[in-house]
Amino acid sequence: MPSISDIRPTRLEYIRTKKRILIARKGLKLLKLKRQALILEFFNTSKTAAALRENLQTELIKGYESIRMAEILAGSMRLENESMKLPMMGKLNVKSKSIMGVHIPKLEGGQNKVYEEYLLELPASINEAISSFNRIHKIVLDVAEKETALRKLLHEIERTKRKSNAIENVFIPRLVDAVRFITFRLEEIERDTFIMLKTVKRKMGEREMQELREVEPELNV
Repeated sequence: MPSISDIRPTRLEYIRTKKRILIARKGLKLLKLKRQALILEFFNTSKTAAALRENLQTELIKGYESIRMAEILAGSMRLENESMKLPMMGKLNVKSKSIMGVHIPKLEGGQNKVYEEYLLELPASINEAISSFNRIHKIVLDVAEKETALRKLLHEIERTKRKSNAIENVFIPRLVDAVRFITFRLEEIERDTFIMLKTVKRKMGEREMQELREVEPELNV
């Protein structure tokens, strides 16, 4: 935005600056609404993430307990052999969803596909261990998704706050100062023009009176 000294004090510039103030105030209102929505989404996601972390802690305890029981019931050698036969984790697909313009990753897949026929051949204790760690893997992905969303939302909240502060505390005050300057200069120009017109009118009146004085002797003759 140009400095005050570079602003042209015209009616057109006055109208244009007033419109910019209206647009800036509307934009500021939208930014504040966006920030409020982002903060609400941040707290909701934070609650979900906290619940997931708590659930993860519980499932980890169950998972390690299932491994211990499998070692006791099926033997550590059998458990190790069966773990080597498990297929690799499936491909993890990273998609994206938008929350108030913030792109949040959506994690899908990543589970190992264990065939039911194979599971039927395994002891129940090993089956339980596999199921338990599949649940843990899913929760870990969910936690990673929510933690990433929290970081992105927090970054966008801070960015929106900086933009709204700049508009509210810098941009709009400068525009308001520009309107005051233009108004002052227009009033000053109007006063100068009024004085000039009065001076011209007075001089014209004096000239007419002088011409009348010069013409009167001739008329009397």
